[in-house]
Amino acid sequence: MHTNAPFVGHYLSPLGRMSISATDQAITSVLFADDAQDVHPIAPSTLIAQCIAQLDAYFAGQLKQFNLPLAPQGTPFQQRVWQLLQEVPYGRTDSYGNLAKQLGDVKTTRAVGTANGSNPIAIIIPCHRIIGANGSLTGYAGGLARKQFLLALESNQPQLF
Repeated sequence: MHTNAPFVGHYLSPLGRMSISATDQAITSVLFADDAQDVHPIAPSTLIAQCIAQLDAYFAGQLKQFNLPLAPQGTPFQQRVWQLLQEVPYGRTDSYGNLAKQLGDVKTTRAVGTANGSNPIAIIIPCHRIIGANGSLTGYAGGLARKQFLLALESNQPQLF
């Protein structure tokens, strides 16, 4: 078997089905898979099993920081944004504008929003923690109801999805 072949697994989260992709080295995507076709794993993957276990603990309120090797694919700018997202603590939020300031140019606020929306590793790279400057829940690739659920979970106010 080719060692760089992707592994794909599925996870039934409280927010619906998710698709998890990985190499033998790192997680490459965690996406909501509402409309995805069934994809069967090429081979068992210990890394995907670890990812599922950590997602279970997260949704149970027992895990606040993921510990998985990640390898999202994106532009250098996207990579910088995704790195900043991982620095936003559990239970806290930040704004697109503040992330742009941290990157050194407040004029990149829209680009930060676009990079945030292109995040291929949902929940683990916590793009759901980014909100509008006025505190409003703005776009989320998984839908605003999921974003609201995740923020409520992290603030110890779980709700039904």
